[in-house]
Amino acid sequence: MAFAGIATLQIQDRRPITPVVETPSFTFRLERVRSLRERAEERAREDLANELRLRLRGESMLREATYAASAATQAGRDAVLSRSSGIDLIAAQAYIERAERTRREAALDLDRQDAEVAARRGALQAAARDRQVMDKLEQRQRADHNRAWARKAQSALDEVALSVHRRGRATA
Repeated sequence: MAFAGIATLQIQDRRPITPVVETPSFTFRLERVRSLRERAEERAREDLANELRLRLRGESMLREATYAASAATQAGRDAVLSRSSGIDLIAAQAYIERAERTRREAALDLDRQDAEVAARRGALQAAARDRQVMDKLEQRQRADHNRAWARKAQSALDEVALSVHRRGRATA
């Protein structure tokens, strides 16, 4: 059945494979916007996770700085009790001040991280709210689409029923 390298179909039926579709499929025209909002929410979620990780690191640095400050204070007490020289006492005092300054800086960094985490959490909430608006809009439009096609289908069924009824009355 093939002529010079051209294959022909064995079945010559030209009918469509799929049955007649009553309702067209729903297409959300703002799908790109919705996907952008989903990506923005995911990015905000990742940013929040990153800030939380940095905050945990800041907490551990504050703990270490607090431990170092208390160790420096204890070393200063030991230097005073052991009747060390004036230079040793000055060095111990400088060590205590440096450790306390490091602890204060770590506490300030942790406060900044807390503020950053709060900002990222707010950004995530805003992004989630924007995505939910798009999801609700899609659901509403899908429901409107389904209702409209259900009305059209019911109208067609009513027409068929009315014509059957009229034919029945005409023959009676």
